[in-house]
Amino acid sequence: MSELDRLREQIAYLKYVQGVFVVTQVSLAGWLLSASDERTYLSTLALLAIVVLSFAILGLHRQIEQCIERIGSL
Repeated sequence: MSELDRLREQIAYLKYVQGVFVVTQVSLAGWLLSASDERTYLSTLALLAIVVLSFAILGLHRQIEQCIERIGSL
């Protein structure tokens, strides 16, 4: 497998994982908004998970950008 094909497959996989993280984050945010009248430890955990997912999504975005830059240099 050539370097170009490997990088393309890596980008496809990272985009898939990023999409799963985004869907999870949106679902958690929707649940948190619908359950906003109850302040429990689950709400706190959901908020923490949203923050962690945000950083994970940003990290994946940066990895995808690096792969695209490496493709451009080939």
